[in-house]
Amino acid sequence: MIHPIILSGGSGTRLWPLSRKSYPKQFAALMGEESLFQTSARRLSGEGFAAPVILTGEPFRFIVSEQLAQIEQSPQGILIEPEGRNTAPAVLAAALWVAERNPNALMLVAPSDHVINNPEAFRATVQAAMPRAQAGDLVTFGITPDRAEIGYGYLELAPGGHPTAVEPQTLARFVEKPDEAKAKKMLAAGTFLWNAGVFLFTAEAILKAYHRHAPELVKAVTLAVDAASHDLGFTRLAPDAWAQVENISIDYAIMEKADNLAVMPFAEGWSDLGSWDAVWLQSGPDAQGNVCTPRATAIDCSDTLLRSESEGLELVGIGLNDIIAVAMNDAVLVVHKSQAQQVKEAVAALKKRKVSQAVQLPRDYRPWGWYESLVTGGRFQVKRIVVNPGAALSLQSHHHRSEHWIVVEGTARVTVNENIRLISENESLYIPLGATHRMENPGKVPMVLIEVQTGSYLGEDDIIRYEDVYARE
Repeated sequence: MIHPIILSGGSGTRLWPLSRKSYPKQFAALMGEESLFQTSARRLSGEGFAAPVILTGEPFRFIVSEQLAQIEQSPQGILIEPEGRNTAPAVLAAALWVAERNPNALMLVAPSDHVINNPEAFRATVQAAMPRAQAGDLVTFGITPDRAEIGYGYLELAPGGHPTAVEPQTLARFVEKPDEAKAKKMLAAGTFLWNAGVFLFTAEAILKAYHRHAPELVKAVTLAVDAASHDLGFTRLAPDAWAQVENISIDYAIMEKADNLAVMPFAEGWSDLGSWDAVWLQSGPDAQGNVCTPRATAIDCSDTLLRSESEGLELVGIGLNDIIAVAMNDAVLVVHKSQAQQVKEAVAALKKRKVSQAVQLPRDYRPWGWYESLVTGGRFQVKRIVVNPGAALSLQSHHHRSEHWIVVEGTARVTVNENIRLISENESLYIPLGATHRMENPGKVPMVLIEVQTGSYLGEDDIIRYEDVYARE
């Protein structure tokens, strides 16, 4: 039985503005109806696979559980990292968690934001790698390259290795992301694979490697796992211990030092969607090389990606060549395809200017649903709020604002101080400043309301919580 370990804590800044810190790319429907996280979970399921173990951050725990529920999957466990510390600590925490239950368990570690065109072929490749992993080797997966890509790290095969072999090969070394000239040489050599960041090993084997090559990491992560707390089905790694954990990748901490490595080639189509030009390529350009979403139009364009990500926002490109344009209702990106890797520099520049769009989507996802700000003024704000069936906001009050709620879809059960009442479509209710209040959706369909806030301060930190079913501080 293979135990999938799905890493789902990254911020995905290279796909800004669609991917932001508040809602990174793995949770977005970039390549279809389902999110990248959901397609990853589906790919690592079925016969021979146990329920997944998910590593994620505090802001995403309910997104993870909700998206798994949408595809009718239940996780084996969801481990919450207090802060991102890269892949080596995350994998070690998962290995300790799995080993406590089954030290001989096979762990398949995979990111949650990759695209694999042929999931059946990938599962077959994993099966082919199992004997080496069960024998105690650390197996990494390498992608047979089809172009001189500078956005990926590489794996060099040992002499005699073949990049399209159907069984694990001996690995010579890891190679950092190259420049274009070096990438072309490695492609021509035919002895290099792209580093997919996917690994297969037993819990016992990877723990031995950590004890040998990163003993200080083992000490700190073990403290965080042993002192973990549990609520609502989540395992929260201990924050104080986790803060002492080194920020380091599993490649640097373990793989580049280990002597029991093997690499399993995979040649059936893969992308980490690490930049917008990768999204363009993976989306299947038309005869003119263009990719357009339903609300985008290309006129006399070639080799161009046009994406409108907002309802009611039409994006039109005229006479463009090798251009990527992504439009949202609060931010627009226009970049030449050759410079798509530099989008993260734009995010850094926006952060330096303290621009909220650098990290925050206009739609803010919460455990109970989501909201978005429609209009903001000096002393007022208008929001659209969507509450999932059966969900409830916390019992709360505000120091600086009053609120007026108008239900436009569904029915709300509303608490104001000691009074509880139902509000149906086209009905409204006023919440005075300082009043204790809560809204719930008792129905079977999403409840939508418009909230008008007025007051001297409208920030989200003006919330005093008295009760919260989601255990938020």
